[in-house]
Amino acid sequence: MATVWLLCLLAVVWYVGEEINYNFDNELVEISHRMFDIALEHLDEAQALAHAPAQPPREPLVIPSPGSFGDAEVLYRLVTPQSRVLARSAEARDDMFDVALSTGFESNRQWRVYTLRHPKRGIYMQVADPLDERRETVNRTLLGLIVPFLILLPVIALLLRRNAKKELRVLETLSQEIGLRDGRQLEPIQLDVPPREIAQVQDHVNRLLGRLSQALDVERALAANAAHELRTPLTAARLRLQTALEHGLSRSDVEAAIASLQTLSQRTEKLLQLSRAESSAPFTRDSVDLVQLATTVAREFWMDDAAADRLELITPASSDPAAPPPTCRGDFDALAIALRNLTENALAYSGNGTVEIHVGPGSEIAVRDNGPGVPPDKLKHLQERHVRQSAQRAGYGLGLSIVTSIAQKHDADLILTSPLPGNTRGFEARLVFKSHLQDN
Repeated sequence: MATVWLLCLLAVVWYVGEEINYNFDNELVEISHRMFDIALEHLDEAQALAHAPAQPPREPLVIPSPGSFGDAEVLYRLVTPQSRVLARSAEARDDMFDVALSTGFESNRQWRVYTLRHPKRGIYMQVADPLDERRETVNRTLLGLIVPFLILLPVIALLLRRNAKKELRVLETLSQEIGLRDGRQLEPIQLDVPPREIAQVQDHVNRLLGRLSQALDVERALAANAAHELRTPLTAARLRLQTALEHGLSRSDVEAAIASLQTLSQRTEKLLQLSRAESSAPFTRDSVDLVQLATTVAREFWMDDAAADRLELITPASSDPAAPPPTCRGDFDALAIALRNLTENALAYSGNGTVEIHVGPGSEIAVRDNGPGVPPDKLKHLQERHVRQSAQRAGYGLGLSIVTSIAQKHDADLILTSPLPGNTRGFEARLVFKSHLQDN
């Protein structure tokens, strides 16, 4: 700021100096034009009194400044084209006019000289003005500008330092708050009325902290779920194999160990599905044909003889072949995982009853069974992790949690209904997609 101010000050001084010289030059021009005829009259009168007309003076006449300029001594002289001085003012000296005899302005080391030629008599008039006066005027102007500058600069520096520290204190607070965040503390940063720019930084940092918190939660949840879900099948497989070794390898013991390992594999797959569903990685937003989605999932279960006779697929094409297939926007693989979990739960908890996958109406897909259903007081807890419909039945407690996470990532609603409308039994899980409706 001081540098810019100083440059501006020098520019002002240069401009003022130019204006001062311009005004002084105009004054010389004005004096020359006003005094020329007056000085010639004085010269003629002096010559008439001191000499005969036929005898011009050998020495230049000393003529005082005209009365109209008595407030200031004007330094001038009258000369012939041959540089012979005819008259001069009392204080004028020849060294003051040491310039070429030509009309216009010219300067030597100490004087600024203006030369004017009389149009009729061919006599030149030269008026001199000391350059020191101009320099003094410029110096006074410079001094008048620099002194306030030198006085105000420390005051401004203190004010700027004080205001800068005050305004930047919020950055120190933000830096301290960021430094306090670690893996155990990822709460959003809340500053008291931050400036707009700092508020934007705070928002972006809070979003980053949210993503980090979500990633750490997924990591911790995966570890907790692995410890919770894998302990039992691992223990069972180890005991079965230990028993088989101690009592000889019987078929039943080996089959039991294989079943335990199969359970371990299924639970590991569920944990991986849950980790993907709850990760911060975004899903794709492609157009998904719900009929194709349901058909793909159903075919996987139809390959199992135990489930093939119990699973039915009901699509809009079954009643109206000309109807366009319902669609939504989302990730086909993730939606297939969600539908597969709903179907697995329905087959597991419905006993030997029929399970139906309904596509439609609109951008909806539902899995319905005719099992015993779920009591109303337990229905709202089914989407929590490790919650089973029945403690006596198989189930991993992760299926609906996975479906809930995938539904949230797709801006879809997971609606659980039990018992079925108009019935005392049954259970329905319905996914209602909003993205397709919003796009239309």
